Amino acid sequence: MSIRLASADDLAAIMAIERTSFPTDAWSEAMMAGELASPHGSYLVVEEAGRIIGYGGVRAVSGAADADIQTIALDAGVRGAGRGRMLLAALLERARGAGARTVFLEVRADNPVAQGLYRREGFIETGRRPRYYQPDDVDAIIMQLDLVGWDAARQEASGTEPAAAASGGVCT
Repeated sequence: MSIRLASADDLAAIMAIERTSFPTDAWSEAMMAGELASPHGSYLVVEEAGRIIGYGGVRAVSGAADADIQTIALDAGVRGAGRGRMLLAALLERARGAGARTVFLEVRADNPVAQGLYRREGFIETGRRPRYYQPDDVDAIIMQLDLVGWDAARQEASGTEPAAAASGGVCT
């Protein structure tokens, strides 16, 4: 398994996963192509045996204090084996690399598996958007992560110095 930057050549594979993962509210191909081309976004794909099995994106404007996870999706046949967590960690690293200190995301209220993943990584619920996901009338749960604290916890768990401290920055 490898995680790499997505390119326009990956659009068809990404859209196949998008449509099966989000059948009622999938992004259009034009929207996804725009995301892949945006200078403010970073989209990654997960490959196994030469096949794209997942993707995710983060909007992290260089130098901005916050970033937003745009989407994460895995092929249904590979879920539950830790690939989503690895993809999320790679997206958070991209946000950290752009200078973000806080990461936000929205998750469907009817998706407890994704909510659990985000909570295990340290995201907390900060609000809700009623009936956000249409046409299903499902609430969006807004979640937030202290990226500096997440990075410090990961570094501590691995026995290395947090990135901000190692580079002379301030860890709070």
